[in-house]
Amino acid sequence: MAFVTMIALLALVQYLYFGVAVGRARGRHGVSAPAVSGDEQFERFHRAHQNTLEQLVVFLPSVYACGYYVNDMLAVAAGLAYLIGRTLYFRGYVRDPETRGVGMIITMLANLVLLIGGLIGALRSVLV
Repeated sequence: MAFVTMIALLALVQYLYFGVAVGRARGRHGVSAPAVSGDEQFERFHRAHQNTLEQLVVFLPSVYACGYYVNDMLAVAAGLAYLIGRTLYFRGYVRDPETRGVGMIITMLANLVLLIGGLIGALRSVLV
């Protein structure tokens, strides 16, 4: 489970990094706290960060459940896909929101593998 934990922690580091990017964009585009609107480019950073939080809520328990009940390496592989997907999503959304699709698909597929795998694995452990 050490590798699964490293993937989970990397996801948190990634989320914090995205938060720093939002803070820098806030300063660059003159959007004073607590405002979250006013400049389209800042709003892209903010929305991409918020979406990452929404996906992180599914990712974190699912990566642990899949790693524990199914297989560490499956959880790590899907976790790496999640990290790549989030990076592509964030970069795409900031550059041009229309290009975020590939990153979102990778993120969703990774989360589905982890969630369904963890759920099936947990159910099997109860039924066996």
